[in-house]
Amino acid sequence: MIEKKTLLIAQALITMMMASSMSGIMSFIALGPTVEWLTEWPKAFLIAWPIAFCLTLVVGPLGFKMAGKIVGRLAA
Repeated sequence: MIEKKTLLIAQALITMMMASSMSGIMSFIALGPTVEWLTEWPKAFLIAWPIAFCLTLVVGPLGFKMAGKIVGRLAA
């Protein structure tokens, strides 16, 4: 069992990296390599990160349950 503090820190770091990369990639696709992209990316990241973190609090445990069931079925 992972300590709750470690899990929360990991979720914060993982969601930060995912929100940063996804907001950067998606805004780059929408705006291209422009100055506008460079100014919009940080704004998009600041919106995306807290949303991603909150969602992982719900989706994370669900994902672990689903994975456990899949592995259990495969192991049987």
